[in-house]
Amino acid sequence: MRYAQIKAFHHVALLGGFSRAAEALSLTQPAISEQVRKLEQAHDTLLFHRDRRQVRLTEAGEALLRLTRPYFEAEAQITEHLSQSGAAVAGELRVIADAAHHVTGLLRELRAKHPQIMVSLRGGNTGEILDELRAYKAEIGVVGDIAPGPEFDTVPLGGAEIIAFAPPELLPRGASALPLSYLIQLPLVMRETGSKTRQKIEEEAARQGLRLTPGIVAEGREAVRELVASGAGVGFVSRAELGADDRVRAVSIEGAGLRMEETLVCLSQRRDLRLIRTVMDLARRG
Repeated sequence: MRYAQIKAFHHVALLGGFSRAAEALSLTQPAISEQVRKLEQAHDTLLFHRDRRQVRLTEAGEALLRLTRPYFEAEAQITEHLSQSGAAVAGELRVIADAAHHVTGLLRELRAKHPQIMVSLRGGNTGEILDELRAYKAEIGVVGDIAPGPEFDTVPLGGAEIIAFAPPELLPRGASALPLSYLIQLPLVMRETGSKTRQKIEEEAARQGLRLTPGIVAEGREAVRELVASGAGVGFVSRAELGADDRVRAVSIEGAGLRMEETLVCLSQRRDLRLIRTVMDLARRG
């Protein structure tokens, strides 16, 4: 096994093709293909499924990529450490959040201070976010109520009450709070499994000895909002995430005291990466 072979494999796997890897490494495509072929031949294993349109990792290739990610990230950290300390912070920051508004102010400040950072932002539920961080498919996550532990570094972002919301015609006139036992008798529009909001509602129902039967399960907060606004039933969300929407009315869940605490999170083993460290430190100061 040679460094050049591992490097060629890593870039093909990371970028999704031999030509992209060749461009990134300033080599020819045949040179990259030969390095990967030699690696496969030396260890009698197939790392990629190859066809005319795409390159896909085999099971062995996926396992190897899980090892090369931290390897080349450590190499980048060494280079950074040896380089001039005053160099600008740059690179691609991939953020995955359960709700974008929790992190928009932070990202705006980050870009103002470090304009060479390119940010991509996408959504997901708590389970998906943690899985993406573990797989090195994102650098930073924003999740609700993560259990403390050594796997992740966290910065609290604050919290808000979990409420019910529904079309006005489904709720008693003038009610500002309703018991969960009343709400679950109405048609329920619930988030997908993996949603922290859904988990908290289910735990509270179990504590009260109530049975939840969702009428509709929708993936993502916006899908739930649109279904509820259309008259499909009652949904649950943190008050901070509901925002202003004249189509629905919010009510507190009487006696439940449920809150959603939002947390900025990164993988502990990646916390010293300069790009990640910059974001986490900025959030702590905020």
